[in-house]
Order: sequence, then C-alpha cells, then structure tokens
Amino acid sequence: MTYDHRTALINGLLDLAAFLEAHPDVPVSSSVTVHHFPDQGSDADQRAEIDQIAALVGSVIDYADSPYGHYATSRLFGPVEYRAVAVLAAARARHDAEASYRGCIQPDPTPAT
Repeated sequence: MTYDHRTALINGLLDLAAFLEAHPDVPVSSSVTVHHFPDQGSDADQRAEIDQIAALVGSVIDYADSPYGHYATSRLFGPVEYRAVAVLAAARARHDAEASYRGCIQPDPTPAT
C-alpha cells in the first residue's frame, strides 16, 4: 500500500472538522490557510505550475507578494484559504543570505526581574 499524501490531508482536515464540531470548548483561530509550494524548479516552471493551479481553482495571480519574490494564487472558502505559492530564486537567495548569519550574533541575556 502506498502513502497518498492527498488522501491523508483530506482525511486529516475532515477529522479535524469533526473533532472541533464535537468539542465546542476547544478554541480555534479565526482562519486557516493550507499552503502548496511547487518543487524548486526554475522560476518559469514554478510560475507555470501556479498559473495552472489558478486556472484549476478559478482564481487569479496575487501580485501583493511579488515585491518579496513570491508568485501566488489563492481561493477562499469562508475563513479557510487554499494558497499556492512559488518562492522564486531571488527570494530563496535572499533568505539563504539572511539565514547565513543565524547563530553568529548572541543577544545579551535578559535581566531577571
């Protein structure tokens, strides 16, 4: 038997919905987003996948994240969002450069109060 991540995700979402419905005292957030990220191919390949997803879900490209190097589309189901995001090469490079400093700077200890 092979593992089917799509079926597992759908079943997990249904199980979560049933659990929350059965346990009204459990707090929930006001919204939830399910993300899909294409494999890190070329920028052109990633954009093509997002364009295809936009056509499948009936949405348009969301250019709000473009300055950050993301190419995205989404569809809302009330407070639930399906969002497909391509993190383009320049954004990945910028993130890697910023992350290269991680651990190099140690903040002063927080004084005890």
